[in-house]
Amino acid sequence: MFYGRNEALMTDLYELTMANGYFQTGNAERKAVFDVFYRNNPDNASYSVFAGLEDVLCFLSGLSFSKDDIDYLRCLGIFSEPFLSYLSDYRFRGDVYAFKEGSIVYPEEPLVTIVAPLLDAQIVETAILSLINHESLIATKANRIVLAAKGRAVSDFGARRSHGFDAAVFGAKASYIGGVQSTATVLAGKMFGIPVSGTMAHSFVMAFDNEYDAFLTYSKIYPDNVVLLIDTYDVLGSGIQNAIRLAKEYLHPNGLKLKGVRIDSGDLAYLSKKCREALNYNGLEETKIIASNSLDEYKIRSLIDQGAKIDAFGVGENLITSKSNPVFGAVYKLAAIEKDGKLVNKVKLSNAVEKITTPCFKEVYRVFSGGKAIADLLSIKGEVVGDKDPYPVVYPLKPWKPIAFSHVEYRKMHEKVMEDGKILVPTPSIQERRDYLRHQIDNELWEEEQRFEYPHVHYLDFTKALYEEKLRLVKENSNG
Repeated sequence: MFYGRNEALMTDLYELTMANGYFQTGNAERKAVFDVFYRNNPDNASYSVFAGLEDVLCFLSGLSFSKDDIDYLRCLGIFSEPFLSYLSDYRFRGDVYAFKEGSIVYPEEPLVTIVAPLLDAQIVETAILSLINHESLIATKANRIVLAAKGRAVSDFGARRSHGFDAAVFGAKASYIGGVQSTATVLAGKMFGIPVSGTMAHSFVMAFDNEYDAFLTYSKIYPDNVVLLIDTYDVLGSGIQNAIRLAKEYLHPNGLKLKGVRIDSGDLAYLSKKCREALNYNGLEETKIIASNSLDEYKIRSLIDQGAKIDAFGVGENLITSKSNPVFGAVYKLAAIEKDGKLVNKVKLSNAVEKITTPCFKEVYRVFSGGKAIADLLSIKGEVVGDKDPYPVVYPLKPWKPIAFSHVEYRKMHEKVMEDGKILVPTPSIQERRDYLRHQIDNELWEEEQRFEYPHVHYLDFTKALYEEKLRLVKENSNG
């Protein structure tokens, strides 16, 4: 990681002040249940893509405070020495339940549930949210861009426009889970085994006396990967003509191929059509046309609708920053806490109804009919689900409407991935996470949920027991 840093202090100060308070009042060891969830899908979509779990588990399993960390905290002058001594020997002792990374997920359901001593659960909040918010956001955006491309290759070109080193590298990782085929970020390729791609920039072409000499030089150095940037001067007037000339005069006589040309500016639809005509006329039907230049899912969709002859897309700033919707918005809320040896359910109230939390240690089920997911269902952990058919549930936005599931399959979405701070399950490869997302989209997700405008809303239902417990706590706590 950058600066060789220890990341234990990747936390907000109030988490440590609260932890110190728990420690000094004898509450540090009380078991607590916290949920990570988000309230709205980015870009008004129907679903999001869950990413970041691997990094959360890695962070938690290796969490410790160095001597330098303790010395820094001491110099702040706000923490007790016994608390600092406790932190010097600290390790995370909690359990973690979560969706599989690469899962399609929906608002208001717990993506991750932390069950840990209160002190442990509190101090990891910011780190967990930072990782999940960033990687889920970028994986979700990547997935939208890949869907818009309709089978055409998409590469991540975003590192130089990212918000720093970590955003570039882990954004590339999340993008690959979301479906892009490669990244231009070499460090991400090394760290995560992502295919890397890239050839030249305009500066390479400009460094030579003329465009053709630049193309010829590049081809001699990289004969097996001749992809030429043709918009440094004039796409149609010189770029495509010099690329064709190179193919005829040098590549073909030497048994080589012009693999592709890239256009990075101008009217991409028009230019790609004219380039395709010129390439085909000269027997270069196999040469691919690649486009870049501030693309996103809407521009890509528009280009395809216009009949653009583009075979692959390089997407930069709009992917790596999720520029159209740069905040995922996951939050970390207490759902239950131990008292006298039993978990007591907790609810946070708000004048904004959408910010009232859902209490209890919960489980998430996905409900399938005919192989397609028709709803998600929240239950109290340990509650028997689907023991009768039809099985009555509550849709919390319309609690008065009778709803029951019949002849459906219930799939439990959470798995226990960490116990007492130790990772329980093998980490799926990045390819497995990517393939898992693709399987869900191809086989389980309704096409109507994939629309960019006015997508079908996926229902999140409650068991009756959970809904009634939430109502009870809301009434009980409504007067403070």
